[in-house]
Amino acid sequence: MLKNTIHALIIIVCIAGCRERKPLPPGDKDNGGLFLPGGFDALVVADTIGRARHIAVNDNGDIYVKLTFNDAMHGSGGTAAIRDNNNDGKADIIAYMGDYKDEGGLPAGIRIHDGYLYTSTVKNIFRNKLNGSLIPESKTEIIFTDTDSNLMRHWHSAKPFTFDEAGNMYIPFGAPDDAAQDVAIAGPAGMPNGKGVDPAPELLNHAGIWRFDASRKNQTQKDGYKYATGLRSVLGIAWNIKDNSLYAAVNGMDNFHTRYPSIYSAWQAAVLPSEIFVKVKDQGNYGWPYAYYDQLQGKNLLQPGYGGDGKTVGRAAAFDLPVIGFPGHWAPMDLLFYTGNQFPERYKNGAFIAFHGSTDRSPYPQAGYIVCFAPFADGKATGKWEVFADGFTAIDTVVNTSDARYRPMGLAEGPDGSLYITESNKGKIWRVMYKGDRKAFNETQLAAMEARKSRTYIKTPDEIKDNLGKGGDMAGLILYNSYCVSCHQRDGKGDNNRYPPLLGSNWIAGSSDTLINVILQGLQNEILVNGKTYNGIMPAHGDFLDDHAVASIATYVKKRFNKENVNITSAEVGKLRAAIDKKK
Repeated sequence: MLKNTIHALIIIVCIAGCRERKPLPPGDKDNGGLFLPGGFDALVVADTIGRARHIAVNDNGDIYVKLTFNDAMHGSGGTAAIRDNNNDGKADIIAYMGDYKDEGGLPAGIRIHDGYLYTSTVKNIFRNKLNGSLIPESKTEIIFTDTDSNLMRHWHSAKPFTFDEAGNMYIPFGAPDDAAQDVAIAGPAGMPNGKGVDPAPELLNHAGIWRFDASRKNQTQKDGYKYATGLRSVLGIAWNIKDNSLYAAVNGMDNFHTRYPSIYSAWQAAVLPSEIFVKVKDQGNYGWPYAYYDQLQGKNLLQPGYGGDGKTVGRAAAFDLPVIGFPGHWAPMDLLFYTGNQFPERYKNGAFIAFHGSTDRSPYPQAGYIVCFAPFADGKATGKWEVFADGFTAIDTVVNTSDARYRPMGLAEGPDGSLYITESNKGKIWRVMYKGDRKAFNETQLAAMEARKSRTYIKTPDEIKDNLGKGGDMAGLILYNSYCVSCHQRDGKGDNNRYPPLLGSNWIAGSSDTLINVILQGLQNEILVNGKTYNGIMPAHGDFLDDHAVASIATYVKKRFNKENVNITSAEVGKLRAAIDKKK
């Protein structure tokens, strides 16, 4: 009996050892376009599976990817299932599954836990028992449903999630707006010089993380425990088994210069506020909307909507600090603590963070679009960060977000310790592997990646040299909603009476000069728009809007209502403003 037991143990050890020693597939010659530290290479698992979000990898190597929306199946089949049959690392089977339909905003969330595949939409979290088949044959169970009647109108409504070691599931509920101004008056983006509502009603059921039973079916938010608050928008969330704690990568507020031009310059608004990486404590409070973290000053500051001026701490002193403050607007999308043994030892238990890249740093280059690594030592973040994977943009200067070829999105660790990365534009998946000497890995292998911090989408922009002088879409949206929407309406169709339409208007087609001059000087006479006469008076806006603000409104109007791919510059506005002033 003892002899048979020993033989069985030997067989088990051999099987485990063989699995661990299984050779890694060769990487692509160009690493699939990625730049990585020395000794690493990458291959493209799949190229265009659909707009990918988060990713999970099963113990047998099967890959599951949550999609933004399955266009081919009209919202059904929102999870891609991928299998490699011949161990070359490439997808041999790509199938689509999910007896649910995506609706609303941008879903994110897929994990394998306790033998189940958990998948989320904006409204629900489902799970299916895995049974060895690529497509689970089990019945889909509903674990959670968001019953908020305004869910589909809210910002930050995605339902990423993670699990601890005690049977709990953690779900963030994002803030429904940007900075807690009165949504009925200012909309979710807010308005210039607007004040935040105090106390912020959003904090009751949003801008926090709730804890739930990971296995209980048909839960709603009222079944959960409010674990932490003051977190505007969390998509990267993970449990660190090393210190038995929850962590999150948080998207900070936007558009400081557009909302508070007398307090923040365009440069400050491009780099602030920080995207924070936090250790989430039970009953922790991380400040939103009353405060934000300024990584340049290294402290929490009072938000201007609540009396802040870019320097005052005030009530912000009471809120928890992050473990790392990343540059503003990089948009952290996923978070992974590495527990494998394939990578060099320095990566063990450290954190990888995927940054989707900014949309609102105008007039400066957009930034982010990389995967970072945050080292941990003795169970604590060192406070430093490194560029781990780069090359997603395929260009150096990202003027518009659409200029970036790929936008990093999801992260997962494979059973052999490989790192998988998804991107959201086309649905490309990379597998990153280490082929070098684990023990010999040192700072030399990191030097080239450190040098990449000089790229315009990574470095802190020079306030003068890096100013591109172009209007911004998001700034234009806020300013349009503040100064134009009451007459021209959100849909740009006017009121069919006093105020003319912008949608398809001959006044905004062609040269930008006409539109810019109208914004600067206003109108006092009858005008003919699309064959109809209007005589409403439009006030001049040039006296209180700077050149970048006017450029942003004009850019937004031409893109939104005339489908023109333009970026009007501050210099264009300045030239016309000077000509007007000369005539006075």
